[in-house]
Amino acid sequence: MRPLGWLRRSSPSRLLVVGLVFLVTMAPTVIVIEALVRARLTDQMFRPPTRYLARPTVLYPGMRVDGKRFEGQLQRLGYRQTRRAVRIGEYSRRSGSWTVGRRSFRHGDGLEPAQVVTLRLDYDARIRSLRDPRNRSLRFVALEPEILWTYAGKDAVDRVPVALNEMPDEVIRAVLTIEDQRFFEHKGVDLRRVAGALIANIRAGRVTQGASTVTQQLAKNLFLSPRRTPLRKARELAMALTLERRHTKEEILEAYLNHVYLGQDGVLAIRGVGRAAQFYFAKDVTQLGLSEAALLAGIIRGPSMYAPFRHPERAQERRALVLNLMEQRDVISREDHDRATAAGLGLVPGAQRVRTGRYFVDYVTRDLTDAHGKKALDQGLSVFTTLDVDLQLLAESAVRDGLTRLERAHSRLRTQNEPLQAALVALDPRTGEILAMTGGRDYGTSQFNRAVYARRQPGSAFKPIVALTALARGGRYTLATQLEDNPLRVETPAGLWQPTNYDGRFRGKVTMREALERSLNVPFARLGIDIGPEHIVETAQRLGITGPLSPVPSLALGAGEVTPLELTRAYGMFAAEGYLARPHATLRVVDTDGEELSRFEFRGERLYGAAEAYLITSALQGAVQRGTGRALSSFGYRGPVAAKSGTTNDFRDAWFMGYTPTLVVGVWVGFDDGRPLGLPGSGAALPIFARFLVGAVGTRGDLDFQIPSGIEVVEVDHDTGLRAGPGCRGEPEVFIRGTAPEESCSPYWASDRRYRSNRDRTGRELAHLLEELLRRLGRN
Repeated sequence: MRPLGWLRRSSPSRLLVVGLVFLVTMAPTVIVIEALVRARLTDQMFRPPTRYLARPTVLYPGMRVDGKRFEGQLQRLGYRQTRRAVRIGEYSRRSGSWTVGRRSFRHGDGLEPAQVVTLRLDYDARIRSLRDPRNRSLRFVALEPEILWTYAGKDAVDRVPVALNEMPDEVIRAVLTIEDQRFFEHKGVDLRRVAGALIANIRAGRVTQGASTVTQQLAKNLFLSPRRTPLRKARELAMALTLERRHTKEEILEAYLNHVYLGQDGVLAIRGVGRAAQFYFAKDVTQLGLSEAALLAGIIRGPSMYAPFRHPERAQERRALVLNLMEQRDVISREDHDRATAAGLGLVPGAQRVRTGRYFVDYVTRDLTDAHGKKALDQGLSVFTTLDVDLQLLAESAVRDGLTRLERAHSRLRTQNEPLQAALVALDPRTGEILAMTGGRDYGTSQFNRAVYARRQPGSAFKPIVALTALARGGRYTLATQLEDNPLRVETPAGLWQPTNYDGRFRGKVTMREALERSLNVPFARLGIDIGPEHIVETAQRLGITGPLSPVPSLALGAGEVTPLELTRAYGMFAAEGYLARPHATLRVVDTDGEELSRFEFRGERLYGAAEAYLITSALQGAVQRGTGRALSSFGYRGPVAAKSGTTNDFRDAWFMGYTPTLVVGVWVGFDDGRPLGLPGSGAALPIFARFLVGAVGTRGDLDFQIPSGIEVVEVDHDTGLRAGPGCRGEPEVFIRGTAPEESCSPYWASDRRYRSNRDRTGRELAHLLEELLRRLGRN
């Protein structure tokens, strides 16, 4: 503090000079102040930052609860485990049940009240019932959404504005007791307090007491720098008087309580008691009690000095001072004082935003600004996203660990300038909701989102699209159709094209199923030429692939370029039984007044029949059981899944795409500069996919694929593609009803066909005779 000895030694003439300088300096300043303070204390001044919120967890009967993930989420949200009766902000776990003291939280529709709920589980960890403390059944319970990101603009301020009439009396009384007891009596400057502070400071020879009112503090915080100078103090006084003239006491107090600095959350300044209540106690401000209100009031003087997390002893002493003053001035009773003083600080460490999903946040931001303009982020929006935090953490871990393992196993992949990269996208195929997205191994070193913007050749991961194009052509092709696997030479404008299989072998004739399961190139090259590359382009575009695709023969082997998000969406159509859902990252956007600016409306489109989609699913299940995806089982996964690997000819790009009925996942691995990996998709991308899938749905998976109506299973001879019969062995194959081969491989098929033909003719004749007999009887 600056000594005040110079003031006591000043002569009258020196004081006169100081007074004249003050008047000359303040004359123009007063005019500026009038114009500046004319800006009213509106909501605009105290607009909260834009917050990106993860999808909330909604608990409901029948839902399966993964204990480890559920507990992890509760701990990230700041819930504390207890073995006694559960209070708000706590949880307990017992055999077959959970009890959670769900905190209140604000959302676009208002305030969700705090509630204690008990989840009773059945034998396979599904919720059997939800009950409140009165044992009443609940249909569902939502937990508060986790904060993914806060956009606070250039000021880096985080606040939750709260109306004065919503703030507990304890908060208002505690703040005024310690900061400005005569707030409702003075006109912006408390002369009695100024005189008392001046006398005390002169006696001490230094500044020991302050005399700033709440109005002065608000004027300083809103308009002035923190530097302590006589000129700044004069401006502060003038602004305080102007504020009092233009605004009511209630408006000033509300503005102060929403703007006062109360600590730091990383780079964000915590402004206002609304956000401070969440940060320190994981509560809505309306839920604060006396001890918590006194703590917040106490740290106003020095949020760094009395920071509760770093200096709990100092914070407790400061809270005790506030409570003592409140009791001495009859603001609270002795009993309330003793009870609040004996209470713990009530801090909830860790109840802060998660640090994940930055590629996803950037993707949402692009959509937000496209829809609402570049200034949308400055409007204090609440952006409710589709991101599942547990799945996002799994995705980032799978990518990071998977790339590290690859580099350890293959030293040639370790580079300094251009590190090995990967992208992972996970969607709900039924709705198109993006559940997880990581666009690289480290957002801190590269913000380029490869999941959305990197166009790379998909290689064999494109073959299901080729197969779909063929299978949807009116029954001309089936999974049992025989394809030639012999050397192929095609003259193209770019020269001679001679595709080969990955192992250099040729197998003669193979079925389409075998070619897809084993990812054989030559049969698919022939298939693509036969059905026409232009039709393959049409199918790809219908599935949402927007990049340019040339209708050339090599397109059938994945020579075009796609993004991981596009290809994952296309595979989602197979998982959703022919429906194509548009990928989206936001559920709704709400402004500060709770008005809904936008809400995503699901717009699914049936592109193909469920039976046609199931043919691909069946073949891709076979790829996991017998083909290029069979290594998936080595990671412990035993549940239902359909999947396909993808590798370009020069091993530049590695893919692994797969889905269950409720989750579709796409993984790409490669270098940004296109250097060869030297590894297939099953070696580079499959391990990342496998670790994510096991973490997401467990080793047993979730739902099983259902065979839709319109599908029939027929025994087919593998070598001929004909229906099996007496004398030739067959294997079951799935067909769209009416497309299975009629001809049999049985040596007795011809006589059998004559027998069946005679049998059918005899049946028709008998039916005709019976009909004629009934008609004659009717006449009589």
